[in-house]
Amino acid sequence: MQFSRITGSLALTAIVALAACENRGLRPEAYEVESGPERTVSPVDSGTSLFDAFRGGESQVKVNRFLWTATLDVLDFLPVDNADPFTGVISTGYGRPPGGGQSYRATVLISDPALDARSLNVALQTRSGPVSAGTQRAVEDAILARARQLRIRAENY
Repeated sequence: MQFSRITGSLALTAIVALAACENRGLRPEAYEVESGPERTVSPVDSGTSLFDAFRGGESQVKVNRFLWTATLDVLDFLPVDNADPFTGVISTGYGRPPGGGQSYRATVLISDPALDARSLNVALQTRSGPVSAGTQRAVEDAILARARQLRIRAENY
């Protein structure tokens, strides 16, 4: 556990150091289009930085907040290893459901802002391999039902 904290701290330090190296000097000729085919501008010339990804814009992936919260609610018995709301991926470690003997882990992808079954992809696995399609479908249905409950509750307030 201590090793992962040190690794995370080093990664964060490296990201901050790279962001500090941003080229602040803008050259007007980098934005001019030459005659003929358009010239491509490299990321160094465009004035972009690492922090541009957090400022929003067209390239931002949108995740349905009700599906996100419902996934974390339904799979609350699993320890969350990684949750990235920018890509919509939630990865968990192995855990046992209350009253269950089998240990599971899950990887969930929420790929669309719509509250729709097509926006949700769940991959469940036991220590011996993938689970049956019926079990996976039951977990997806539970997540979708919880997401609908959360949306109805949000509309009432």
